[in-house]
Amino acid sequence: MEQTENLVHTIIKGIQEKKGSNIVVADLSGIDGTICHYFIICQGNSPAQVEAITESVGDMARIELKEKPAHVVGLENAQWVAMDYTDVLVHIFLPDVREYYDLEHLWDDAKLTHIPDID
Repeated sequence: MEQTENLVHTIIKGIQEKKGSNIVVADLSGIDGTICHYFIICQGNSPAQVEAITESVGDMARIELKEKPAHVVGLENAQWVAMDYTDVLVHIFLPDVREYYDLEHLWDDAKLTHIPDID
């Protein structure tokens, strides 16, 4: 579990590196039947920023932890990119798409941690 927590911290760093905002970490580890241990949800203000955040997360995880995502989907239009690190799923949204899907509230029983934005 320590490696998973290190991955969560590294992903957050990658998001913050490109000024991703409204970062929420949903801890699903205590919930039966979930597909992973953590959801990390954030947003970028444009498709270009969503792509930059995706690239930053991938680079940091690979360089610092030798981790690569099993799958990355959504880059073709960069409105919602999902990165699958098996135990951690990263969701990078445009603001209106994030609001529409409202993933944070799908897991009402998860512990949600809001990470302050970096100026």
